[in-house]
Amino acid sequence: MASQAGGLLAHPPGLDGEQGLGIAGISGAPRGRTWDAVASARCPDLTGDEAVFVTLDDGTVVTDADVPDESLVPLADALEQSLEPPYRAAAIRSEGDVWTAVAESVRIVELHAVEGDVLDLTVVEGVRTLTVEGEVATAPLPPLDRLAEEHGDVALHAERVDADLFAVDVFPL
Repeated sequence: MASQAGGLLAHPPGLDGEQGLGIAGISGAPRGRTWDAVASARCPDLTGDEAVFVTLDDGTVVTDADVPDESLVPLADALEQSLEPPYRAAAIRSEGDVWTAVAESVRIVELHAVEGDVLDLTVVEGVRTLTVEGEVATAPLPPLDRLAEEHGDVALHAERVDADLFAVDVFPL
């Protein structure tokens, strides 16, 4: 019968027609990304329809977008009502000059003489693997290595923010 082990009711179809209920965190569906802060603000000087930026510990807003200086400050101020810098944020124009942003905390490290803009470092049971722009590298990176040591088994993903500054996501394993 359908209710017996392995029958239709053992794994009912989800909302998308697949097996399971399709509810994140309940039936095996992956959870969506979580953010540390969400905020909206009027940014009359901000151009375009989307923006990505990083706010450093000292409140400096860094973006590679071609936008007027200080145009992201109202959005950064709104995010900082619930999140301290440093953080990475992504924003979209909601309507008119109202923008909505999501942000997540990041660690900022200074790495000198690094050629690439994207680095991944994993340490699992004492085995260190570093890639720079997807290519395996062996060079020590003391600030990144120290951050990894704080967490034991860990995966670190670092992206260049500006000059020698990198925003680092830390994923304990």
